Amino acid sequence: MRGFRQRLTAALLAIVLGTATAACTPGNAQTQAEGDGGLGGSPANGHAKPAQVSLTTTGNRESAGVVAAGGPGAPYNYGPTVMLDGGTTRMWWCSQYPTAPPPGDDILYAESPSPDGPFTGPGGAVPPAVLSGNPGQFDGAHTCDPSVIRVDGTYYLYYTGAAGDHALGNAIGLATSTDGLTWTRRPGPVVGPSHDVHRDNLYGAGQPSAVYLDGWFYLMFTDTTGRAAGWNGAGQFVLRAKDPAFSSGVEALTDKGFAAVPGTGAPRTASVVDAFSADLEWVDGLDAFAIAHETDGGTSVTFWNRDFTAHPYRDVLLPGPWREGPGLVRRPDGHAPASTSDPCGRIPFDVVRATSLGEANAPTDLRHYGLDVTGVNACATPQRALGVLDGFAMPSPVRTMDLVSDGKLVRVDRRSVAVQLATHVLDERLPALDQVRPAAHLATGARAIQAAGLGLGFLLDDGNLWPVQPGTVAQLNGSPVETVSAAEWRAHPQAGPLGR
Repeated sequence: MRGFRQRLTAALLAIVLGTATAACTPGNAQTQAEGDGGLGGSPANGHAKPAQVSLTTTGNRESAGVVAAGGPGAPYNYGPTVMLDGGTTRMWWCSQYPTAPPPGDDILYAESPSPDGPFTGPGGAVPPAVLSGNPGQFDGAHTCDPSVIRVDGTYYLYYTGAAGDHALGNAIGLATSTDGLTWTRRPGPVVGPSHDVHRDNLYGAGQPSAVYLDGWFYLMFTDTTGRAAGWNGAGQFVLRAKDPAFSSGVEALTDKGFAAVPGTGAPRTASVVDAFSADLEWVDGLDAFAIAHETDGGTSVTFWNRDFTAHPYRDVLLPGPWREGPGLVRRPDGHAPASTSDPCGRIPFDVVRATSLGEANAPTDLRHYGLDVTGVNACATPQRALGVLDGFAMPSPVRTMDLVSDGKLVRVDRRSVAVQLATHVLDERLPALDQVRPAAHLATGARAIQAAGLGLGFLLDDGNLWPVQPGTVAQLNGSPVETVSAAEWRAHPQAGPLGR
């Protein structure tokens, strides 16, 4: 966050780990929690089992140039969160507009057909500022470092907020939206500094990254006051809860796994990577978490098992220049996308990151880098296959279509309906789904209901209400739409959403 980049002592302005050096001078505007990010790249959890399996990589790629930038007057562009949302790549990032009051960091939004850009605001306009400081509140001057996921039709934006330039002023806020553009803040921060240790680095808590997995919201973040952070404040901590606001049922990652804690301010006893400004995703095809963080030579991806107790794979590196933490290209739930050409044998890893210092001596020039991990059996089990193939449709064994949605297989009578609901459509069936039984059947003319403010849904033969979008799919399925009350809508047990 720009308002908090210039208070490091000289010892923190240049960090040398091995042969890696990141140069900063006392007058420079700092990012990455006021220090240069963990160039060593080694996990801080000393109890983790070492990685044994090397992954084969291929297909290194990068954009031809800068893919996104703010409009006139935006002096920097960094800290992106990138979402594959149907056929659109959506991105939110940290910048600053002179015309967006109050003065301070703003979160901008843009979209593109692909991570290679160009990213523009809706309708080709200049990227708008969608979240700015909220005077009088904890985020009164600065909003930065966005991480956006979508769960059951709601967009959740976790971000760094601060009221002004004062010690330990950063905390993590939460805003929600139905479209990713207009946001409603939750009052107060959801995570603040733990104050386990006070270091020379006075940044506090921020730089969040969120993932939704098996009903849990996972939140990884920086806290320079955390007990397990490095001498310079570097480190990434993890909380999880089934409540997206982390107001109840919170569990914190310890060196022995997750444990229930009274709240989000519990001591930070285990760090998962020695870095600032990192990004997290769940990789269904590897049954592992992946953390993208900057190291010497580019972006390293470090892997953890589901409990963050072991490294199932060795790191992979996306080479190239960088100046500020990467944003992984992810599905709406924060999971890794599948390869459209070989979903069970290849896993793409793509990031967007700032690559240079601009006129304001702050990170800018967002560019795309990527590679593929190959030779994996991503669909090794039915459970993995359902995770990897989320959003895929393909022919069923009985001349209908099978659609994978929210970890379940739904049999769809009409191909045209499956095509509208799917993100990817395959002409041939993948054997990985042969052992998976359909959870529900979307028959032609299935009952469709809608309620004001709650959307449209199909009542299927499993007894559940399946919310669906776009709304035009009901007509395509030959289903008359019945308007019901909100109470009647909520009386039906809900399954996961169908469609993009």
